[in-house]
Amino acid sequence: MKTTPLLLLILFLAQTPAAPPPQAPPPTEIYLTSLSADGASIAAAAPINISNNPGYDNQPSFLPDGSAVLFTSNRDGKQTDIFRYDVAGQSSTQLTRTDESEYSPLVTPDGKGFSVIRVEADGTQRLWRFDLDGSNPRLVLENVKPVGYHVWIDATHLALFVLGGQGQPSTLQIADTASGRAETIDSGIGRSLLRRPRTGTISYVSKPAGGRWVIKELDPKTLQTSAIVETADPASEDCAWDAAGRLIMARGAKLFIWGPTAGAWRELGDLSAHVGRVTRLAVWPSASGRAGSSPARLAVVAEPLAK
Repeated sequence: MKTTPLLLLILFLAQTPAAPPPQAPPPTEIYLTSLSADGASIAAAAPINISNNPGYDNQPSFLPDGSAVLFTSNRDGKQTDIFRYDVAGQSSTQLTRTDESEYSPLVTPDGKGFSVIRVEADGTQRLWRFDLDGSNPRLVLENVKPVGYHVWIDATHLALFVLGGQGQPSTLQIADTASGRAETIDSGIGRSLLRRPRTGTISYVSKPAGGRWVIKELDPKTLQTSAIVETADPASEDCAWDAAGRLIMARGAKLFIWGPTAGAWRELGDLSAHVGRVTRLAVWPSASGRAGSSPARLAVVAEPLAK
């Protein structure tokens, strides 16, 4: 048989090992603990695992009254849905059951639903909203994509993390749901977008090439930005504000807190006896919640300790 260039190519490809499949996100769990009355430390008791799922669990956010936590979970190995954990009953309920994936649930300003980043059938990432029971999905911003993360400024405006294409950095954009338009404010940002309590501003992490990561804030009225403080860890981009206007960040399994009058980050607590590396965090009461008789609550996303 005559060996042709095409046959040689086929034989070469047949003997070449296939590229390994892309790695799935590491399994993470969501844990709930409490803060001391003055926010000076975390509770001594072991945090409660509220997701209890061997797969991907992430992006917790509290209802404004602190009664429940919304979070993202992958339970079938295919796509993610939104779940609700009720604190008093210590039980979880699945809210969305769709063929698409939903991420990053946040209660909408009217309190009647929650917004999500939805990965649609063709891979498009856009902002959607559901009623609080997980019904009635509808598109919020038709032409703004691909959206990665979001936070509500008011009833009709949002700050968005929009992924860059063709090697370009992600951008911070302000979107208007009434007009459907968005304006770019900054680039090279992290995924943590938050309302800063008592100020009306939006905080985000600026990740300049070759420089230290800095938490900055945006005034939505003037569109001016300013620096707040460097991140607690050079490679940490997840943070949360408490109702007193203090920032909480993680370094490994240790938590650190910073306040405008503190001048430096200080250790808040060490969770290494209970969990692995901590990433995302959520605090209640926060910018959207009011403190009541219940203690302040802290939800953290962490890798479980190896058994």
